[in-house]
Amino acid sequence: MTEAIKTTLRDSKFARWAALGVVSFTMLCAYYINYVLSPLKPYLEEYLNWSSEEYGLWMSAYGWFNVFFFMLIIGGIILDKMGVRFTGIMASLIMIVGTFLQYIAVAELFSMEGHILGYKTQIIIGSIGFAVFGVGVEIAGITVSKIIVKWFKGKEMALAMGLEMATARMGTALALTVPVPLATALGFEGFPSISAPLMLGLGLLLAGFIAFIWYTFMDRKLDKSISAAATGEEEEESFRIKDILYIINNKGFWLIALLCVLFYSGVFPYLYYATDLMVNKYGLDPKVAGIIPSLLPFGTILLTPLFGTIYDRVGKGASIMLLGSFMLVFVHSMFAIPAFDSWVFAAFLVIVLGITFSLVPSAMWPSVPKIIPEKRLGSAYALIFWVQNWGLMGVPYLIGWQLDNYCRVFNEDGSFSHYDYTIPMITFAAFGVLAVIVAFMLKAEDRKKGYGLQNPNIEKLIT
Repeated sequence: MTEAIKTTLRDSKFARWAALGVVSFTMLCAYYINYVLSPLKPYLEEYLNWSSEEYGLWMSAYGWFNVFFFMLIIGGIILDKMGVRFTGIMASLIMIVGTFLQYIAVAELFSMEGHILGYKTQIIIGSIGFAVFGVGVEIAGITVSKIIVKWFKGKEMALAMGLEMATARMGTALALTVPVPLATALGFEGFPSISAPLMLGLGLLLAGFIAFIWYTFMDRKLDKSISAAATGEEEEESFRIKDILYIINNKGFWLIALLCVLFYSGVFPYLYYATDLMVNKYGLDPKVAGIIPSLLPFGTILLTPLFGTIYDRVGKGASIMLLGSFMLVFVHSMFAIPAFDSWVFAAFLVIVLGITFSLVPSAMWPSVPKIIPEKRLGSAYALIFWVQNWGLMGVPYLIGWQLDNYCRVFNEDGSFSHYDYTIPMITFAAFGVLAVIVAFMLKAEDRKKGYGLQNPNIEKLIT
């Protein structure tokens, strides 16, 4: 068996790390689109007359199709039935289509007059585009997760997942820093070109699509090498619908899924509003306000692989997730205190949030294969992402609604002054408190069921 494993392509360090690099680049391109409108929120309100609720509706659209049409679950089944090559190409094309619809809406390539369902036509068309994009990027995410398990089973799995997440978040960093300077530079007669950052995103997605096409050739070679070493590899059973029942009857799975939605509800929607927070609470110019939130993904670029390596070699995955959840509560609680209004303190909190954002995912995603067998991983990741999308759909709209209805501050003459972000930050902190509770429950369940979340990955998989 040992000899057979050595003959597979994933035993080549160069091959498996090259494969990781290619698919990570595709996710980098996708994550740029995720947050490209975040630093532009003040401009969207000033030049396109958006309200915070309309902005929140657009951001919430990310999860519409995934949640209500079960597109993520369908995508997981397609992944387990059709494999990573077909699913990855499909997801990349869906992302391109969704981003193009967003570009059409923001650039107003045709008349956007009138309303649909009580909202501006522009908002509805763009929201549908973001919803389509959300289907593609989430399916791409579960596909890349399964790709990493495929190449790094028994090896540096948590490190590989950490590096992939770190690379993807470089796209987040670009989205928080590039759009405003780009829109300003390409503007005309004092009006910023708000659609230009989306056009850049389309170019990035096309580059990511080409990169994934390249990956498919590597994946085909891996499959051939595994077939050649079939004497040492167990043939994977084909996916069956009843495997879904196995997953949803697993308490450990549900605790991971709940931790995922609660933790990410305190991070991803925050990033949608982080630049606006810096403008309204800390008084920063919109042209530079995105720099501070960009510290978060830059920090994760270094720390996520580090924490992944620790999990690979030392273990303590459940404890890492618990610590990160406590830190999430601390950060948002500090953001909620009105008296702490120094941008230096805000930068410090963002750095701490970056550490938090590195801790939890570096342990959470590599823990899933310890709970769910590999043949069910595509569907398991899809179900987790589906649960997560409830938060990604509901929380952005909730925050926008709070800002418009309870957080407006007016001048003495009755004119609008700024948003008070105290209530939204308390909301984010509440998600952190719930995440702490679930993390405690997951740690207890691990002790009871012996999943091995506290054990090193490499040692567990090699023995």
